[in-house]
Amino acid sequence: MSDALRFVSAGVGDSAAAIARLQVPARLQELADTAELLAGAVAGGATLFFFGNGGSAADASHLAAEFVGRCRTDRRALPAVCLSDAGAAVTALANDYGYDEVFARQLEAFGRPGDVAIALSTSGTSANVLRGLDVARELGLRTIGFSGESGGDMGERCDVLLRAPSSVTPRIQECHQVWGHVLAEFVEDGVAS
Repeated sequence: MSDALRFVSAGVGDSAAAIARLQVPARLQELADTAELLAGAVAGGATLFFFGNGGSAADASHLAAEFVGRCRTDRRALPAVCLSDAGAAVTALANDYGYDEVFARQLEAFGRPGDVAIALSTSGTSANVLRGLDVARELGLRTIGFSGESGGDMGERCDVLLRAPSSVTPRIQECHQVWGHVLAEFVEDGVAS
């Protein structure tokens, strides 16, 4: 077996194993609780605010798009925004207030009680993500976190914290995508019914 084949086989195997660990009953119940929270919020007219840094920003953008567009089923557009996508706002806020405030200030501007803040952080320690969660809670938003295995400092700031069963960034992000797609499909199914 070549080095490349061994490497890619191990990577695919690690990914499959992390995804398989999502099937633990306690993790599935947390995901089901999150699905019901999101479905209820959307049914009540809430906006979903996704945010994160780097790869988590890209994942947040992708997941917001699944709600605004569609995941599997044609249905009405659902109100979801990725705060990481607002380039002018992010850079202005970072310049004027510091990078820790880039999500908090946007949530202060747009978030309303009953809306949902969905924070993605593989480490669970990103200062601007934590600050965004703090402000979201102060404003009466529900808070959902997607993190790695440790959860970092997100746990006390989230109504629900989904912890990926890994400490390896690519595996964590793969779990986040699985969760995001399952949640979007659940909400979509309720809207389309």
